[in-house]
Amino acid sequence: MCQSRSCAHGETTFKRMRTEFPRLYPIVVPSRIGSGSLPEVSNFARELVAGGATLVQLREKNASAKQILRLTRELRRVLPVEVKIIVNDRADLAVAAQADGVHIGEDDIPSDAARRIIGEDRVLGVSTHSPEQAEVADRSSADYIAIGPVFATVSKENPDPVIGLVGVRQARARTQKSLVAIGGITLQNCRSAIDAGADSVAVISELLKEPRKTTADFLRQMR
Repeated sequence: MCQSRSCAHGETTFKRMRTEFPRLYPIVVPSRIGSGSLPEVSNFARELVAGGATLVQLREKNASAKQILRLTRELRRVLPVEVKIIVNDRADLAVAAQADGVHIGEDDIPSDAARRIIGEDRVLGVSTHSPEQAEVADRSSADYIAIGPVFATVSKENPDPVIGLVGVRQARARTQKSLVAIGGITLQNCRSAIDAGADSVAVISELLKEPRKTTADFLRQMR
């Protein structure tokens, strides 16, 4: 699945087979789902899948390792085996919970360290906030690159500067890896992110009220 070659500078560039991504990349944040209880989170995830989602990311920045492990294992238990589960930040917990991969940000461990932890068969995603960062990530062992925020977002307390659709186009020109647009994605603008070159769009807030219906609406909009 992975091949690498040495650059003239002595750096290692990783070439991995492009990961086919579903159009919609739902992010499940337990603290934003009702009281955040395990049954509520499980039901929410099942509703996403009923609407057509085939991948979910579990993200909870303030949860303990024990809580993340418990949540991930529960999602793995209740969701169909073909649904991919990605854990945010914690490569070690992704392995322990038998998740399908991990997504890391710029403040997390380096991508090569994450790859060593999860092995070659799990999915590795990285966050970037500019076309230049996407170009650097293209040389890593990541399977996909998240780029954003594309639009203004309320999902982060201190969001990075908005890159707009121009930023997505520029990132697309700098990587052949799967590209996930994130930040302020709505039913109204999701198609424009795909048209700008993204393979997929990551969504949090828009899915909270009616997860099954809204998931189906997103997928319909991006056919």
